[in-house]
Amino acid sequence: MLPETPPHWLHPPDIAAARAAQAEMAARLVVTDTLPAGPLRLGGADVSNTRFDPARLVHAALVTLDPAGAVLAAATETRRAEFPYIPGYLGFREVPAIAACWDRLDPKPDVILVDGQGLAHPRGLGLACHLGLVLGVPTIGVAKSLLVGQGEPGPDPGDTAPILWKGRAVGAALRTRRGARPLYVSVGHRVSLGTALALLRAACDGRRVPPQIRAAHDAANAARRAAAPPVPDRP
Repeated sequence: MLPETPPHWLHPPDIAAARAAQAEMAARLVVTDTLPAGPLRLGGADVSNTRFDPARLVHAALVTLDPAGAVLAAATETRRAEFPYIPGYLGFREVPAIAACWDRLDPKPDVILVDGQGLAHPRGLGLACHLGLVLGVPTIGVAKSLLVGQGEPGPDPGDTAPILWKGRAVGAALRTRRGARPLYVSVGHRVSLGTALALLRAACDGRRVPPQIRAAHDAANAARRAAAPPVPDRP
């Protein structure tokens, strides 16, 4: 996590402060490529939680993969979310736990594929944007459903269509496998949409979701299972 991260970017006291923080962060996003030179090492981020969990636990995971899709490093964090579950504000629940994973991850990725929205968000600040700003690293939003807008690509793997919302493109729908629903790709931070799509096309291995996000999903679910209370033996 960047040392200059303002506290209200992570822990706003209420919904009004959270909305103001999102506007402040959105104004600081970089939507052009500021990437390291050479081959890029990709990572994945995902969070497992239940909206109605009375303990409000979130189980976060960050992973780094090599170009062949093997996991080089993984870190997880389970903690109580300070912010309530409110659609459109999930970054305030999830980013603090993911940032804790980042501090322990070695080696770290050059670009993080985030299971969630980037700019394709009502206030232009989805989870991928929020995480990228807090960590100061390039991020890409890779969502399985739309939060705003609409877009339907052609049937072939690699086909894209813009996600249009309020008369402008906020991302692109990408078909990764014939017969599968598209993924919805949008800029997080420090990556252009064109580069984001190129990285996703290269990362996908014939399945709908790229291996970086699958690995993060598996790690987050493993953390959730490890945190679950043991089931007592039957008498």
